[in-house]
Amino acid sequence: KDASTGELVQTEVIRIKRKSFLKKYNKRNGWYTDWEKLADENEIYALVVEGTVDIQGLIAVAPQKDMQAVYISWMCTAPQNNKLITDDVKYYGVGGHLFAVAAKKSVDFGYDGYMYGFAANEELLKHYITKLNAEVIAMLHPYQFAVDEESAKQIMEVYDYVWTDEEI
Repeated sequence: KDASTGELVQTEVIRIKRKSFLKKYNKRNGWYTDWEKLADENEIYALVVEGTVDIQGLIAVAPQKDMQAVYISWMCTAPQNNKLITDDVKYYGVGGHLFAVAAKKSVDFGYDGYMYGFAANEELLKHYITKLNAEVIAMLHPYQFAVDEESAKQIMEVYDYVWTDEEI
């Protein structure tokens, strides 16, 4: 949703494979991690406004056969959408869309939408519980969470986008 107008904006998902492209998304400029390093062990997807390559968020996921789930290695909204970085947020709902991408990849891998990861902090974990019906599993870390198949289905119904075969 466009933060200034309230208008819903159509989005697309693009897979990013090129490390050279990911180099510019790093800790130094508000992306919390060096995304090129995640490309070796994860599939990385970008959420963009339809018809552009203006990235609004990134997610790195990996299938976990032993867990029968998709592991969300990293997920991050663009700095212009991150209310911890700016008071003038451009788009709301990017995080929900990124969870919908993870849910779709989980379905694609045969895990029916089941996914898990680690929240950055307790506040974010509570947000995931409230907004996405995530459950605290806290096996490896106090902020470890999981989203079950039914909740993943609901996320995919709320947050829609165009899945493209485009790759960068």
